[in-house]
Amino acid sequence: MGDEGVGVHVANRMANENKLKGADIVDGGTGGFHLLGYFEGYENIILVDATLDDNPNGTIRLIKPRFAADFPKAMSTHDIGLKDMVSALQLLGKMPVIHLFVISIESLQQQGIELSDEIEKVVPAVMQKVSNLVLKIQEEVFSKEALIMAGN
Repeated sequence: MGDEGVGVHVANRMANENKLKGADIVDGGTGGFHLLGYFEGYENIILVDATLDDNPNGTIRLIKPRFAADFPKAMSTHDIGLKDMVSALQLLGKMPVIHLFVISIESLQQQGIELSDEIEKVVPAVMQKVSNLVLKIQEEVFSKEALIMAGN
């Protein structure tokens, strides 16, 4: 609802633009264990989510959580399910590299599905940051593959 759904808006717009070759875009909904298969099947996961923190509304940060405790304390409502899933992945030894873009919002109690003007303005920047990160990851993977092939 409202700004809390910024991740869904970013995913849907990026899927509609269809510019990310070699990357899958999934609307993770409210997170949780139904996403476990996705997390097990990829070496790198990029998440986009809203967070309540002390930063100004619309602040974009990239963090790389490795454990459930590394996630921001006040993420959106699917915070608990996501943290539980990360703990399960740790126990299974199948933890991917997680790149988490968090966008600071002011409230979780907004009515409607539209973003506020402030958050709407940062969506293109978030999309560009995600695109840049996907390209960087793909270049790193290609470099590793090329290096491995050169060694044979």
